Amino acid sequence: QVQLVESGGGLVQTGGSLRLSCAASRSIFSLNLMGWYRQAPGKQRELVAIINSGGSTNYADSVKGRFTISRDNAKNTVYLQMNSLKPEDTAVYYCNGGVGIVPGPYWGQGTQVTVSS
Repeated sequence: QVQLVESGGGLVQTGGSLRLSCAASRSIFSLNLMGWYRQAPGKQRELVAIINSGGSTNYADSVKGRFTISRDNAKNTVYLQMNSLKPEDTAVYYCNGGVGIVPGPYWGQGTQVTVSS
C-alpha cells in the first residue's frame, strides 16, 4: 500500500505556471507507472500525463508542449510542471500510481487548479 499526497495547486492567471508535486509514503521505485489525471466539474476524469520507471512520458494532446511530468525516485515524488495555463485547465488534479496498469490502484486526494481568464 502507498499513500499519495498532492500539493502545489492554486489560483493562477491565464498564461501563468504552476508546479504540482505528488509525495509518496514509500518508495515509488517499484511503481513503474505514475501519472497525473484531472477532473473538471461535470466532466469525467481524464489522463493528463504519465511516466514510466524508465522516464518515458506520454501526454494528452491538450497539454502537449505545455506540461512536463517528471519523477524523482530518490525523493519518492512525481511532479507536473504546468506552463502557459489556460482556463480550460481548471480542474482537480490527481496523482496516480501503479504497476503495469493505467490507471493504477493508488490515488491521491487531489489538488485544485484554477486558471482565471
